[in-house]
Amino acid sequence: MTSATLERTTLSAAAVEQFLYLEARLQDEHRYDEWEALWASEDTLYWVPRRQDADPAREVSYIYDNRARLASRIRQLNTGVRHSQAPQSGLRRLISNIEISENGADVEVQSNFILIESRRANLTTWAGRTTHVLVPAEDGFRIKRKTVVLVNCAEAIDNLAFLV
Repeated sequence: MTSATLERTTLSAAAVEQFLYLEARLQDEHRYDEWEALWASEDTLYWVPRRQDADPAREVSYIYDNRARLASRIRQLNTGVRHSQAPQSGLRRLISNIEISENGADVEVQSNFILIESRRANLTTWAGRTTHVLVPAEDGFRIKRKTVVLVNCAEAIDNLAFLV
């Protein structure tokens, strides 16, 4: 590997990491319109399966949103009257173990997360593995697909009324 290749790879990895951190911050701060703007304009999928090896065509998922459904979810969250999020949960997440690979023009990113939710004086810990498929954009990246596999996805879970 040449020093130029190493430098480009390091810069690319840093850009991807900064994008993931931005996305996490927007979600934690309930900045839904800005979070939605991180998504590609079409051919998108936001998926939270109920099993690690799930087939979304044959099984129910916690979330399985195309672009139109994602926009609808954002509109609901923005109303401020979604009963499951009144009042809004306090959220903070940590992202780690970021692994990046290129697949043609797309960038696939695998990462682990821990998310702490504070709701009505209770703390809930959510954890899992996220796979992002990112496409390059003029100002960085856009999310083409996002899959979030919760550690406890096969178990009954509490109300998942926010963005994972």
